[in-house]
Amino acid sequence: MLRIGQQNRLTIIKKTDFGIFLDGGKFGNILLPKRYVTETMLIGDSLDVFLYYDSDDCLIATTLTPKVMVGECALLDVKEVNSIGAFLDWGLPKDLLVPYGEQHKPMEAGHRYVVYVYLDAHTGRITASSKLSRHLEERASGFKPGQAVNLLICGRSDMGYKAVVNHTHLGLVFRDEALRTLTYGEQLTGYIKSIRADRKIDLSLQARGKDAKDSLAEKILADLQRRGGTSYLTDKSEPDDIYKAFQVSKGNYKNALSLLYKQRKILIEKDKITLV
Repeated sequence: MLRIGQQNRLTIIKKTDFGIFLDGGKFGNILLPKRYVTETMLIGDSLDVFLYYDSDDCLIATTLTPKVMVGECALLDVKEVNSIGAFLDWGLPKDLLVPYGEQHKPMEAGHRYVVYVYLDAHTGRITASSKLSRHLEERASGFKPGQAVNLLICGRSDMGYKAVVNHTHLGLVFRDEALRTLTYGEQLTGYIKSIRADRKIDLSLQARGKDAKDSLAEKILADLQRRGGTSYLTDKSEPDDIYKAFQVSKGNYKNALSLLYKQRKILIEKDKITLV
């Protein structure tokens, strides 16, 4: 089955002056325009191509990789707004449409928005939406506490930061879990902190548990070795300084220092820590 709006591996069946044709099965022959064709492409070869509809609504192939595919979320720039909707730059010759009915708030040219890309059930066209809650799940399924996930920051609330989780769900990073200011459209690794009784997802930017503490302890030891055995980043240091060095909270850093001290690997003094 062909996947419109995603990568497909198709076989070359014909070469012409204006491009090559690929075997699209029940979709018929699909054109890869001449500008994407190289001399090494031969009949019978298989190519990895992205499939989408061109300005004439014909299914077409490209060897370009767009900034986002169907089933994914991304931060994209608005190139133009007209009577149909907003058109986004997603890295292909034909811009990506966000109809007015799929805009969380009216989009403006020159601004950037986090959108979800999907196949419109009525037209079959690749379409984008900034109404994320319409297309993404807000109730957890298949996640477990402590699991590492990919996050895309998509908004703010009084409690913290809203985030897209693995392109499929929405979750919340509470303000005290963020450790720093997160920016709209920022991508980063996070962790499932907990699943609430209503199945909503709480997120953390720090790994938890024994494995996380051991990993941080190893990083501290490596840092001490690079510094000749002495560091002035102690359990009394400012949280911002600790975060800049290890991207963890002051509490987690103190716990790791305590673990190393109990293991007799470091000495903790008032203004420094030293490697034993």
